Amino acid sequence: MASDVYYCSMGYDKLEANATLPAKFKRMLAALPLRDMVGGKTVAVKMHFGGNLGYTTIHPLFVNLLVDALKRAGAIVFVTDIPRDVPGAKRRGYTEEVLGAPLVATTGLFDEYYYSVPVDYKNLKEVQVAGHINDADVLIDFSHVKGHGACAYGGACKNIAMGCVTGKTRSDIHSLQGGFVWDESKCEHDRECIKACRYNANSFDEEGKYQINYDNCTYCQHCVNACPTGALTANMSAFDDFQEGMALTTATVLNTFEPGRTLFINVLTNITYVCDCWGLSTPPLVPDIGIMASDDIVAIETACLNAINKYDLLPNSLPAGRQLADDPDGTKHLLERVHGKDPFVQVRALQRHGLGTMEYNIIGIE
Repeated sequence: MASDVYYCSMGYDKLEANATLPAKFKRMLAALPLRDMVGGKTVAVKMHFGGNLGYTTIHPLFVNLLVDALKRAGAIVFVTDIPRDVPGAKRRGYTEEVLGAPLVATTGLFDEYYYSVPVDYKNLKEVQVAGHINDADVLIDFSHVKGHGACAYGGACKNIAMGCVTGKTRSDIHSLQGGFVWDESKCEHDRECIKACRYNANSFDEEGKYQINYDNCTYCQHCVNACPTGALTANMSAFDDFQEGMALTTATVLNTFEPGRTLFINVLTNITYVCDCWGLSTPPLVPDIGIMASDDIVAIETACLNAINKYDLLPNSLPAGRQLADDPDGTKHLLERVHGKDPFVQVRALQRHGLGTMEYNIIGIE
């Protein structure tokens, strides 16, 4: 049975505020059964605040509109992200005064407040579910859709799997990706890979050989993407494991909530080349699409990917020198041609975990 996905388009038919995306978003929220879902409940709005010089995360206006709708429906609301990103959130306009709700670190100030859930997938043996996520009655997963180096697509699943857990669980998921290969013949020792690593996980030894400290490495691939000569590559065949691990972690987090107490809202604007965790913004890959919402994470992720794939890549949206992978059969998703991974791996895994269906009905909000 198909699930409903609400959709408000970026398009407009007249120069009036009421015809623009924020107004449509308000009408979308009014059409959702929020009072039944959140009335008298503590609600965690999980989003990604971004970092450093990034400016293409969800605009604070939309967060304020969501918080206001939840409060009018009787909710006690807080907005939350991982501890590392909360202190700098105000630089991008995310403050309690602007949003209308307090900002809370998912796992507490020191990343030590969590509930351990045993799992069994390769080296992922435990999911440390964020304490403030677990303690909430309702989860509103408010995701900014973008590209991602490890899984091609970052949406609702990525926002939960990487944002509703501890740093250790994030690292365990990233470690599923597999190893890196250094081609010495292509390396110019420009140290761009070293500068791109935020965790002091890589270096050149005294003989100029590239070294990785896997105890510090989070497998984020920032080093690979920063290398201008292609001297660093990753084992692409292992990246399905990363998406499987994300789906398992997402299922583990969502299973802590009662049925009917989770909602997924995906914002398809400023769909950039890489994740917001890079702390930078680049031109969008495709035109702004709009906002989708559903109580089915599988349906909304499928709908978002299908919407993105209707467009051609915009000029100057990739780093200089990078090109789309060939697709002679016309079977690859646009984001797979950008990042080399099939973004539907995570969606199919979510469906196998019983989190929803890839069949959906679009309910347009005008």
